[in-house]
Amino acid sequence: MEPLVVDAGDTDIETILDALESGQRVVVRTEFLGSSHEVTLRYDGVWYCDTPTRLHRHESREEMRGCLQRQGYGTESG
Repeated sequence: MEPLVVDAGDTDIETILDALESGQRVVVRTEFLGSSHEVTLRYDGVWYCDTPTRLHRHESREEMRGCLQRQGYGTESG
C-alpha cells in the first residue's frame, strides 16, 4: 500500500488517524527553521511519529491526536 503523503496542516486529523489504523503509513511534509522535512507516521498497535531527529511513541489514538494537533501536522474537523 502506498503511503498517504500530505502537507502539514492540510489534512483532517481523523483522516490521518483512520489511514494509520487501516495500515497505511502517512508521510507529512513540513518545514522547520526554513528547511523541508518529512515525518513518517505509522501504527502497529503503537502509534509512531518518526521525525528526522527523534522517534515519538504514543500509546493511544488520543495521544497521537494530541501530537498531530500540537505539531500542526493535521487540522481539526468542524
